[in-house]
Amino acid sequence: MVDFVELGSVNGFFALRTGETGGAGHVPLAQVYAGDPAPLAFRIDKTAARLEAPERRVASSIAHLGIVARLWSVALGSAALYDEVPDLSPDLLHWDADGSSPDDLVLTEVRMLPATAETLRETVQHGHLLPLSEAFRRDGAISPQLLWGNAGSALAASVTQLRLWAREMNRPEVGKRAAVIAHELFAQPELNATGSLKAGAFRRNSCCLYYRCPKGGLCGDCVFDRAPQRSSPQPGSE
Repeated sequence: MVDFVELGSVNGFFALRTGETGGAGHVPLAQVYAGDPAPLAFRIDKTAARLEAPERRVASSIAHLGIVARLWSVALGSAALYDEVPDLSPDLLHWDADGSSPDDLVLTEVRMLPATAETLRETVQHGHLLPLSEAFRRDGAISPQLLWGNAGSALAASVTQLRLWAREMNRPEVGKRAAVIAHELFAQPELNATGSLKAGAFRRNSCCLYYRCPKGGLCGDCVFDRAPQRSSPQPGSE
């Protein structure tokens, strides 16, 4: 059985509350995917203000990356630590657009699934990433390549965090399980095209656009070696 307290100890992205939502701010992610624009627009606006983003698509990308990182981390962390995955069905998983971990996500009913790459593909990739991408694209112009790049980057980052936790806790099997599942996921076309995963290091084929923010810079897995001139075309970021 998943120990959600221990899972959250990996870091905040792995935290997941269960039970009652406890507030009006939480809505089922199914509601967002079905076309309710308000929660996602609020989160993008909030991200834009925090980062002083020069374009809405910059804030949209960073907001998307944060949500995707939460989804991958909860699912992959559960699989690696406990050999089972909670059913993260969009009608069961509630999200607060104004919240942060561990309070942004609440799973209202806990049902366990087998911990396989196929389960994660169905639960996260098909159940969330595809409709989430469509929701972000309804809000404004942002490329599918960038959004898939965010998905690959977030998955690789989840593996890295699990390996660090496993090393600190002397539980090497956790890091190994996370890597095996991630490699199976990256073997699929959608994620395979997002970048290269070699010796545990990921290099994405696109840019999340964070460098465009006044205090931004390049992420460790960015396609660029140095930030492009902001006035020039951005290969891989469109």
